[in-house]
Amino acid sequence: MSFEPTPLLDMSSPEAKRASYDTLLAQTQAILHGERDRIANLAQFAALVYNSVPTLNWAGFYLVNPTNDRELVLGPFQGKVACVRISFDRGVCGAAARTGEVQLVEDVHAFPGHIACDAASRSELVVPVIANGRLQAVFDLDSPEPARFDAQDAAGFSAALAALINGTDWA
Repeated sequence: MSFEPTPLLDMSSPEAKRASYDTLLAQTQAILHGERDRIANLAQFAALVYNSVPTLNWAGFYLVNPTNDRELVLGPFQGKVACVRISFDRGVCGAAARTGEVQLVEDVHAFPGHIACDAASRSELVVPVIANGRLQAVFDLDSPEPARFDAQDAAGFSAALAALINGTDWA
């Protein structure tokens, strides 16, 4: 398969973001077409997001550890070397895993228990990945810009992740 994502998506206004998230959803569906492997799809999605969404310094997945369902283990990602294991009771990813809710953090330094894998990160968005009725992973986005993410970003990434969830075998 040959696929070339758009250059950087335009996130400069609410209207531009809306159109950009429509594009991201279409691109997600395109990269998933004909492939259902979990690791392949997570890797492709992380690469797509990292290379097409502006002002990110990390994009990737933490998977629920199959031998300890209260711990996340590093999965496919793009960016600097990252923390490998995160307990559900630590950091923004742990909070998303523990609560099953999107975590939108404007200033990671103000978040109690934040885990600083990359000191350059200033804001974070973490979306739980729930498939087959259970938490499978979290999708983590970091930015060097404070307050980089908003509710529109959370909704846009949630929609793209829904396509990923539906197009992937989780067994």
